[in-house]
Amino acid sequence: MFESLKKKFSRTSEKLEEELIEEGQQENNVQEESGKRFSFFSFGRKEEAEEDESSLLPEAAKTFDEKEPEAAEETSGEDDDKEKKSGFLSKFRKSSKDDEETPEEDDKEEKSRFWNRNKENKEDISADGEATGGVFSFIREKTIQKKHVEDILFDLEMELLQGDVAMEVATEVVESVKENLVGKKIKRSNDITEFTYLALKNAVSDIIDIPGKSMTEMIEEKKAQGEPLVVMFVGINGTGKTTTIGKLANYYLKKGYTPVIAASDTFRAGAIEQVTHHADNVGVKIIKHQKGSDPAAVAFDAVEHARAQKKELVLIDTAGRMQTNTNLMDEMKKIKRVSKPDLVIFVGDALTGNDATEQSKKFNEAIDIDGVILTKADADSKGGASLSIGYVIKKPIMFLGMGQGYDDIMEYDAGWMLNQLFSEDEQGEISDEIQS
Repeated sequence: MFESLKKKFSRTSEKLEEELIEEGQQENNVQEESGKRFSFFSFGRKEEAEEDESSLLPEAAKTFDEKEPEAAEETSGEDDDKEKKSGFLSKFRKSSKDDEETPEEDDKEEKSRFWNRNKENKEDISADGEATGGVFSFIREKTIQKKHVEDILFDLEMELLQGDVAMEVATEVVESVKENLVGKKIKRSNDITEFTYLALKNAVSDIIDIPGKSMTEMIEEKKAQGEPLVVMFVGINGTGKTTTIGKLANYYLKKGYTPVIAASDTFRAGAIEQVTHHADNVGVKIIKHQKGSDPAAVAFDAVEHARAQKKELVLIDTAGRMQTNTNLMDEMKKIKRVSKPDLVIFVGDALTGNDATEQSKKFNEAIDIDGVILTKADADSKGGASLSIGYVIKKPIMFLGMGQGYDDIMEYDAGWMLNQLFSEDEQGEISDEIQS
């Protein structure tokens, strides 16, 4: 999941590292040393490994040598310092056969060396994402300034927009990252990677964590009152709304509740047949009328049935409609007025990115939705809708559709989402696209 977003984040880290080290070279303020070079995602692995111990992340203000003594160990004495400096400079010194190269060619070769070390050390990258060699330190402590991040974060913002992240979300991420990075003091190249990782993770964390009660909690509250939880589903055709209702019926049936489904999409006979098929497959009661009947009446009957039979959950299917169709939106408002749902949930297709976000805004304006379910989240490489939709409408994502089967649905968890965005999972090494 979210492979595209992850690449954008890791590229941002690599670009900043390159920027600062190249400037350090020009200032004669950087040297290469032995040690472990950490990838962008290796900090996520450290979080998982040290979950029950003192975490690496809260100690971000420390210099890297406090966290990795072996990697940070420096030799003392003027002779050793001179040896290090000469070793670093020799890496960029031209060989005798290149003496006739122009200064422009020499500069080009020097700049490429920084990224070539990734290729040279590729075989030395361990399973935990660490590589030996290619670690740089600054002779004099360096401070990240606005000039170092402005162009890099502008590129990130453009890439986020191209990845279907909403403009206000992309801007918020960039501003938050800038605020967190500028002023940070760095001693080693690994510090740059860690600070960028932390800044991006903090920015995204604030965006994806929209507070709200879970549906399960609400069912329990209503059950204590002797009432069913009534949930109305809205959205356009083709997003997987009816299938999602079947998944939720199955999900709560397995939790020990008794759902009932209302077939309130009476505009198409095929829609009634489809939701009936799902109800039969998972083994729950469906309330339906003939095609063309009043959708609000179907919803009302389902609620009354649940009350009479002491069922805990009513799931109301509605006709898929475009948010611009005024007549159909008015009909949806009537269903809401009659059935008095406790929750109105917008079902959107994660793969449609900005379209899903815009649709949710229109539905929210028209009917005041309470939450979102995103379908096809497992196939979403861009992550634009998952990152944007809750923040834009200020309503929580409640569930994610994660596959085709009835069991392929999960309650949304911001911590889990953050982990998906900031861990490599099955991806393995960072993409070669980070190289210039």
